[in-house]
Amino acid sequence: MKRSTFLRGALGAGLLAAVPSRALAGTQAVLTNKVADLTGPGLTDRFRMAATDLGIPARTPDGRLLFMFGDTFEQPAVGGGWWRSPVALWSTTTDLNSGVKWSGAVGGDAAQQLWDYPHDNPTFSTVLPSDVITIGGSMYLHAMVNKGLGNVVWTEIWRSDNSGASWYHTGAKFDPNIDGGLFQLLTWGLGNDGYVYVYSTGFQRDKPIILKRVRADQIANPAAYEPWGYRDGVWAWGNPATPILTGSFGEMSLRPLGGKWILTWFNAGDYRIDGIIMDTPTSNLYTAYRQTLIYGGNWGSEDDNHVAQLYGGYIIPGSTLSDLHLSVSQWNTANGWPYHVMQFRIRGFG
Repeated sequence: MKRSTFLRGALGAGLLAAVPSRALAGTQAVLTNKVADLTGPGLTDRFRMAATDLGIPARTPDGRLLFMFGDTFEQPAVGGGWWRSPVALWSTTTDLNSGVKWSGAVGGDAAQQLWDYPHDNPTFSTVLPSDVITIGGSMYLHAMVNKGLGNVVWTEIWRSDNSGASWYHTGAKFDPNIDGGLFQLLTWGLGNDGYVYVYSTGFQRDKPIILKRVRADQIANPAAYEPWGYRDGVWAWGNPATPILTGSFGEMSLRPLGGKWILTWFNAGDYRIDGIIMDTPTSNLYTAYRQTLIYGGNWGSEDDNHVAQLYGGYIIPGSTLSDLHLSVSQWNTANGWPYHVMQFRIRGFG
């Protein structure tokens, strides 16, 4: 596949990017409004990253916010020079309602790729972040190594012991075909029982999700991940992984919040960002409380809860169930811009 084809078809986690004509009409019981653009000219070009996406947030061990971004370019367009991924920005914002503001970039004045590798090399094209989690004094990043459109060649886990300033490979590497290709794109949250709970799917936006868990101190040990599955009439840990919710899942964010667990995700099949509130990660997701948070829309007719070619939808630390903030990406695949990250506020979800 030509690089230009890959850039148009796959960059920015925009695999099989949602087609605006799939917008769904409807009303919401929640109140959604756009807070701010978080990236783009005048916002992140001082870090030489005018074009970027994802913005996966986590609280750092030292109390700041770290946002992890995918394919990033210096100019405000996909393919606009100095291709990097992943990159990260810090924020000391405490009032989310006023919008996230950036305090610095990992790597210095200009946001640097978190580890050195050449894009479009013979083995892979780019590395995209999947999710990041803080455990004690360390942060762990799950990343997908991709070669061409929708083709994950392996995934891996990186670690930082200085609140994201530098990263090193843990040695953890996962085959993309395990669990029938349903352990490629993941999201994870730390429970109060010492386990990290992991929802995962493929990176093609056409698959269901499965659940695994791993002891927090074993997160970098692939053999320690334990699947949740249904066998002989019983759901149990250690059974072969069984889909816990069908659908066409894109980017996801699973977090413990307010005594519950919350999952937000890009619902590619219905072209929208949905959310579920559950008691535990093993709850029945078919009967758990579910709501559409942001709808897909058409270019030229967007509003606070209709966004053209949206994806992502990551929970920003500091959110509550009743006052939820998400980082949401948008990419105009026809024009190459907008290709940026925005912040949305959702009130009344939980």
